[in-house]
Amino acid sequence: MITILSETTKNPITLMGERAGVCWGADIRNAERNYKRGLDCIKSGHHRVMEYVNVEMILEGYSARVIREWYTHIGGAPTRLQASTRYINYKDFSYITPPSVAGNPEAERIYRETMETIAAACERLESSCGIPREDAAMLLPLGMSTKIVDKRNVRNLIEMSHQRLCTRAYWEYRGLMQDICRALSEYSEEWKYLTEHYFVPKCDVAGYCTEKKSCGRTKVFEPGADNINRLRE
Repeated sequence: MITILSETTKNPITLMGERAGVCWGADIRNAERNYKRGLDCIKSGHHRVMEYVNVEMILEGYSARVIREWYTHIGGAPTRLQASTRYINYKDFSYITPPSVAGNPEAERIYRETMETIAAACERLESSCGIPREDAAMLLPLGMSTKIVDKRNVRNLIEMSHQRLCTRAYWEYRGLMQDICRALSEYSEEWKYLTEHYFVPKCDVAGYCTEKKSCGRTKVFEPGADNINRLRE
């Protein structure tokens, strides 16, 4: 679940145009002109203005594993807080079940029973052995669900989407990115425009697949004059 916080810029394109207008000596009192100027900046590839657009949200119900990957996108000075394994009671933690496991009854049973065993062990360590919660929590798997409060700018998110909306991205991260796109698109019309046109897989940006093992959605680029000329055409 994605919760877009009220501190998130409501009209990102207008704000981009307003910030650019300051440096261009333009009249920034007209919102319509600011919007047009912001759109021109995006289309022209002047993406530094995107760094003025604030995005603050709560990411909840995703695995600790995928959140660890989320943390690798550190460009644009994002910051975040994550649910504590020191203070929150994880004796009966929730967890993520991969589709490959959920679709296999025997695998699902083994997976569920293992998670239940871990939860029971955490409870026994605390109640029967007097082990501090922060130490008992070391048993928790990366499949446990967690919650974070995240802050970053839209340029960071857009560049992240190119990699994480790729069909070769880890399935949960791809779903997380799709959830963010939906939540932002519902926040305002300007966000809807951005998510529909700029939150896209990297093959849409490059015009070809950059992966060694392509999903087949677009052609794979191979170095050589013939390929370069074909791309130009």
